[in-house]
Amino acid sequence: MRAFLNLIRFPNLILIILSQALAQACLLSGNINWGRVLEPGFLLLSLSTVLIAAAGYIINDYYDVKIDAINKPGRLVVGTAIRRRPAMFTHLVFSVIGVLLGFWLSIPVGLINLGAVLLLWGYSARLKKLPLVGNVVVALLSASMLLIVAVYADTLNRITLGYALFAFLISLIREIIKDMEDMKGDASFDCRTLPIVMGIRNAKLVLYPIIAIFLVFLLVVVVHPRTILWLDVYMLLLVLAPAIWLTIKLARADRKRDFTYLSNLNKFIMLTGILSMLLV
Repeated sequence: MRAFLNLIRFPNLILIILSQALAQACLLSGNINWGRVLEPGFLLLSLSTVLIAAAGYIINDYYDVKIDAINKPGRLVVGTAIRRRPAMFTHLVFSVIGVLLGFWLSIPVGLINLGAVLLLWGYSARLKKLPLVGNVVVALLSASMLLIVAVYADTLNRITLGYALFAFLISLIREIIKDMEDMKGDASFDCRTLPIVMGIRNAKLVLYPIIAIFLVFLLVVVVHPRTILWLDVYMLLLVLAPAIWLTIKLARADRKRDFTYLSNLNKFIMLTGILSMLLV
């Protein structure tokens, strides 16, 4: 069971559930309404998203057995604790159920879920080995995780779009940093990620403008006249300040452990940003 939970990245799935629940309760109505989280339709929507995300993690590990043996040998699951065929079968079952649930809820949701499954398969099989393309795909999928809640509720407002943009940018930053962290294993199997093609130094030059856009976006949120004081203070201390610290540490990073630290810091910024929905 522990191996399976590691395979599907259980903490990440909890973050997805939390993100969608907060979007449903806090962003789609004037006031916080936790009752909306218990609506059967939303619960099925969240289940379909989690199943597809779990399937994505499984197929990613299925294709990355040899690379992960170098990048993270202590966390290798597929091929060790779980055999490859059962892993692939679980991926197919989760994907099919996720897509069918989506179409049962509505055609737009079903199409989004189907697109996510295809993108996750393409990412794992090929796209992640291309410079920047795979990073953008994951970032788009992260944004769609929030947007699908608004699409199902037929309430796509500016606040939801703003958080989707936040998810896109912070995910894109993290994916590029992860490529720097995993550069050794990726290079051994002819991957063409951004750091491998351009080198760490030039990859940072691509990352800095993205971080700058992210910081400007956060500043716009803080100085916006319609945001309350508590949200502004929260964003300054727990989202903007860590993002600035990430930029400073990135400039000095040159070893795997440095990029591991930055990846974890990125997760912290992602979590605090999501929790800010409580103050909107």
